[in-house]
Amino acid sequence: MLYIGVDLGTSAVKLLLMDENGVIQNITSRDYPLYFPKPGWSEQNPEDWLNAVLDGLQELTKDCDRTQIAGIGAGGQMHGLVVLDADDKVIRPAILWNDGRTQKETDWLNNEIGTKQLSAWTGNIAFAGFTAPKLLWMRKNEPELFAKIDKVMLPKDYINYMLSGVHCTDYSDASGMLLLDVAHKCWSREMLEICGITEAQMPKLFESYEAVGTLKADIAERLGFPENVVIAAGAGDNAAAAVGTDTVAEGSCNISLGTSGTIFIPSAEFKSDDANALHAFAHSNGQFHLMGCMLSAASCNKWWLETVLDTDQYAEEQAPITDEMLGRNHVFFLPYLMGERAPHNDPSARGCFIGLTMDSTRADMTQAVLEGISFGLRDSLEAARAMGIEIRSSMLCGGGAKSPLWKKMLANVMNIELTSPETEQGPGYGGAMLAAVACGKYATVEEAAHSLVRVTETVKPDPELAALYEERYQRFREMYPALKDVFKGLS
Repeated sequence: MLYIGVDLGTSAVKLLLMDENGVIQNITSRDYPLYFPKPGWSEQNPEDWLNAVLDGLQELTKDCDRTQIAGIGAGGQMHGLVVLDADDKVIRPAILWNDGRTQKETDWLNNEIGTKQLSAWTGNIAFAGFTAPKLLWMRKNEPELFAKIDKVMLPKDYINYMLSGVHCTDYSDASGMLLLDVAHKCWSREMLEICGITEAQMPKLFESYEAVGTLKADIAERLGFPENVVIAAGAGDNAAAAVGTDTVAEGSCNISLGTSGTIFIPSAEFKSDDANALHAFAHSNGQFHLMGCMLSAASCNKWWLETVLDTDQYAEEQAPITDEMLGRNHVFFLPYLMGERAPHNDPSARGCFIGLTMDSTRADMTQAVLEGISFGLRDSLEAARAMGIEIRSSMLCGGGAKSPLWKKMLANVMNIELTSPETEQGPGYGGAMLAAVACGKYATVEEAAHSLVRVTETVKPDPELAALYEERYQRFREMYPALKDVFKGLS
């Protein structure tokens, strides 16, 4: 049998076709527009997603026996607000995860409702990217449109709804709305009331690996698929990607060096970070996870090389950074080009170089960018350690993981072993695995991940280099607190 994974990203949807042994048979992608109607705003049209998915599914499966397609599972961009009216028409463009218009609403939730109360209700505090502040913004600024809301959903859930006709979401994706009581896996009545939304307007909750339904007859006919193709609930992008790297069981960890940077830590039981540095979300295996997210990771490196240095030769720029330079750089970089989430939750934070002298070189600054991102991820690791969680090794994925230099640097900054998966296809691969579980091919998410994910490389820290980076990291930690008020003044 064949299983399809859908990775609904911010700039494109990526689809993959996987057989029951985890071998990828085909991959395709479709781009769609991203709109910035005002400074700080970020929107997309859900209809563009749907058209891209349907076109992509036809292209993906054109050379296979479509009668063998058993299930579809999606991993998608989190936090985005999609609203439909009573006729299932999209009311307004989706407000995305990276939209910054809701800072007033976010501040009101954290300061007036209070972070302790929010954490008690949902396990998390408010961030500008979350869904609940978007609803508050819409109720205040677009009251006529707000009054038309019949269904509230997240991006990948809109796709599932249009494929299956079931108004659904999964616990991992719903965790990022600030509307879910994550610990008890139910909608928070208090947060729904604050946002002016009823439970009837919210989607039905499923575990990520559960089947929500099958293809609607008209969709099946359009695609040439069997009507009994199972639609899995799917997961938020990070939880889906974690399945694809076998970051499922407690004690495992996944670090992603993508456009943003994340550290993903599974937990059998619900755990909440008292300092609110880490998100406390449900996992796609029915359990939970903690996650630290820095808004700018590999995107900082891209900005430095392509925008500032005007080059796309990443390997050439890293080549002068020799082993004897590691842990000894006198230049620091704060990687807060878009503000920061974990652990500071400060949209006013800004990027900067610190420690420049007359003998600072281009290579020093390139090295500082890579190290600054690594130090920023270490902040989330330290937040987990403060909760008594011990991490000794981690999977590493994302575009930045392709750099041997950066991988070595990060292993020593974190002082943990880093392993690489043989197949790294992000949320789409995890989505296909979730579909296989929903179809009964595997009994559990753990069984699917353990069976299909293989490790190709392990990088171990060097004790002497790790000690040098420990000293540098402690210096790095002093810099944001010293500049916090300066950043506020700049904004």
